Amino acid sequence: MNILYVSTISGTINLFLVPHITRLMDQGHTVSIACRVDDPIHPELSARGVKVYPIAFQRSPFDKRNLQAYRELNRVLDEEDRFDWVHTHTPVASALVRLACRDRQDVKVLYTAHGFHFFKGAARENWLTYYPVEKALSHYTDVLITMNSEDYACAADEFSAGCIVNVHGVGVDLSRFMLQTESEKEHLRREYGFRPDDFILVYAAALNNRKHQTVLIEAMAELTKVVPKAKLLLIGKGPNEVGYRALINLLKLENHVHLMGYRKDVPQLMQLADVAVSSSNQEGLPVNVMEAMAIGLPLVVSACRGNRDLVEDGRNGFLIREDDPAMYAEKLATLYFDEKLRESMKQESAAMIQDYAVENVLREMDGIYADLLRRG
Repeated sequence: MNILYVSTISGTINLFLVPHITRLMDQGHTVSIACRVDDPIHPELSARGVKVYPIAFQRSPFDKRNLQAYRELNRVLDEEDRFDWVHTHTPVASALVRLACRDRQDVKVLYTAHGFHFFKGAARENWLTYYPVEKALSHYTDVLITMNSEDYACAADEFSAGCIVNVHGVGVDLSRFMLQTESEKEHLRREYGFRPDDFILVYAAALNNRKHQTVLIEAMAELTKVVPKAKLLLIGKGPNEVGYRALINLLKLENHVHLMGYRKDVPQLMQLADVAVSSSNQEGLPVNVMEAMAIGLPLVVSACRGNRDLVEDGRNGFLIREDDPAMYAEKLATLYFDEKLRESMKQESAAMIQDYAVENVLREMDGIYADLLRRG
């Protein structure tokens, strides 16, 4: 089969889709890529000679430059070596793909939704902008792939794609993560300058309104009253950094909340932590939570879509159903004082993440592709 993978930006392909593309190539398929090349294409794909079609997709659905991107996409689809399948990712690129393929009866379209922009609790403008488009274009989608139970239920009930399936995300490479041991945890704490008896929380996410770290910073003001050695590591950069720093200073938490910036050593920082946290308002299927589970961390996370698929309340962590700093502090204190519960949740996280391993997800995708081949 001749397959075109499409994404708005190259970063999505580099971060999530390389194993999927190489798997198809190993099975004898020809795979090309169409995207806006903001970052160099992953060297593994370049080394294997994957053809890249630069298309100037824009993230905003209202950006007029997407009209030019649509024309460029049509030119790619009209190439002499026609594509049998187009597998598209990200909302804007996927909308343009389905419009371009709506009259191409010989091209099968697969669309992976990494998280619909409309969901329970989303802003009204998200529903007005994205929901009608996704519903209308589902008619031109041969296979619609979702990654969480809420998106799947919505699509199955309301959309008209030829086939709708739910998979365990894009897959986590578990070989990159070692189940936490006390000896390695202590070693890393010495290396990074933390004390053995610190109670360390970790959250790897962009510093923005969607990730909503404000509630965690405020929770630390409560938690440190009962757990004076608590420390929160916020890994990432973003537009809220200045505001968060001001809030940390206002609450006198300079010794308890650390803005770590962009880091390449996230697995090591997770290895030295006691608990992973998340305060996100919106997720598809969060990679940071899956990586924390791979290391074996208990979790205290917001009960948003995606988080709910990964964390079972009371089993491998706690779900916080309101933006309530006091509730975060209460559940974190519970974990601090109950070492046996922490160990139990650690083992549950490590067991539950196995379904999300990249090899398992690739097998799920094999089944989807095989079914599409059978259906012709």
